[in-house]
Amino acid sequence: MVRTRKRRKLTSEINVVPYIDVMLVLLIIFMVTAPLMNLGVDIQLPQSDAKPLVQNEEPLLVSIDSKGQLFLTAGKDDRELIDIDTLASKIAAFVGQNPKLQVLIAADETVPYGTVYQAMAALQTAGAPRVAFISQPKEKR
Repeated sequence: MVRTRKRRKLTSEINVVPYIDVMLVLLIIFMVTAPLMNLGVDIQLPQSDAKPLVQNEEPLLVSIDSKGQLFLTAGKDDRELIDIDTLASKIAAFVGQNPKLQVLIAADETVPYGTVYQAMAALQTAGAPRVAFISQPKEKR
């Protein structure tokens, strides 16, 4: 007796169920982690009537939060917790690459003047030619 095997017809369909499962898992992961990502430093800026600056290139941002901690943000990079000595050396390196570099200081209005002054002195020591403060526009009444 000779048995003949029945050949199955080949299908050219792709099974997408595993791809959907993976996509849903990734969606859940991103939905859970997105609110946890804090890209900025929480500071309450002082208000002023100063006019906004026109800039051609991305400045360096030195942020000082209400606890007096310093953060350095270079362009689109993430903010980096930094001490005053490291701040001076990093700013000196940036100024060495671009002598016209602008440095902006964003300090919480509750930070003592001495803390902001130390940051300004470190920037001056590093050779930063242009330093400016960031403020919020005054609320119109």
